[in-house]
Amino acid sequence: MSRFLRKAFETLDVYVPGEQPRDKKYIKLNTNESPFPPSREVLDAVAAEAASLQLYSDPECTALRQTAAEQFGLQPENIFCGNGSDEVLNFAFMAFCDESKGMAFPAISYGFYPVFGDLYGLDCTAVPLCGNFTIDPADYFGLNKNIVIANPNAPTGLLLGIEQIRAILDNNRSNLVIIDEAYIDFGGKSCLPLIAEYDNLLVVQTFSKSRSLAGARLGFGFAQPEIIADLNRVKYSTNPYNINRETLAAGEAALRSQSYYDANCRTIMDNRDYTTEALRALGFEVLPSKANFIFARHSAIGGNELYLSLKEKGILVRHFSRPEISDFVRITIGTLAQMQTLVDAVRLILSQGGN
Repeated sequence: MSRFLRKAFETLDVYVPGEQPRDKKYIKLNTNESPFPPSREVLDAVAAEAASLQLYSDPECTALRQTAAEQFGLQPENIFCGNGSDEVLNFAFMAFCDESKGMAFPAISYGFYPVFGDLYGLDCTAVPLCGNFTIDPADYFGLNKNIVIANPNAPTGLLLGIEQIRAILDNNRSNLVIIDEAYIDFGGKSCLPLIAEYDNLLVVQTFSKSRSLAGARLGFGFAQPEIIADLNRVKYSTNPYNINRETLAAGEAALRSQSYYDANCRTIMDNRDYTTEALRALGFEVLPSKANFIFARHSAIGGNELYLSLKEKGILVRHFSRPEISDFVRITIGTLAQMQTLVDAVRLILSQGGN
């Protein structure tokens, strides 16, 4: 680091993205991307927009917000557009947390939550999961902090029900509750309908997973208009043109071709069921995921060893070194052919004693 870096940033424990190796071609099951390309409508919209790249994008994201409002049964004033859901989360930490009110989140969850907390010098509470890796809503009652929960959670894939989320909202009326629904389209039920009831709810979603736009960087925040106005206050103080023209066009076209993405989600859920059953038949413990990934471990091989053995065979999965979950690997659900290749590779690794 340079001698000019702020002292507060010298000890930041930064977020580590999933690896993107270039040494050879891998079956990439480590970063929860979609195995399917964007819809034809999205590709056409992006190509058409390329002719106008000399012009700034619409800072109000008018057409995209209107299309989203129609699809989700909301008003444009309920919708904030971000450069990926990470930016929406970042702005929320900036806008609603300070030295008097920090953030609480599950101790095992999306790795950016503690990073944002550290970045802004917040008093954060990492709430332990239950013994079966579930979240107990009662653990979030009366903490006097804002709350962010990924639902389904990552990397476990486990889901909270709407009534459980309602309980968290009811017991934190003086605090903002952020529900990060990055994986909600793979078998979960969104809590978007609760926005009309709760002025302390911010729902965050992304186009990276179910809508095949991880490389475009687009996310949504949904809330009552006052919260959206606060997020815009931060946005217009940092980068008004936060979403480029092509991504705006891609997002609108994606919403208008929802049936294509719904079909892809059903296929991914079917492939998730196949992989879960196949790995369990090989002796794995696989958590009951409602995301586009599964979290699995085997008593005969450690998580890091399995990760390395699969990488040698050209298959990337994600391993986390935290002691509580180091026996697990997280496996993104790809095409059926990819998952069959994974299962065959795992079977071979186990038969060879982990080599």
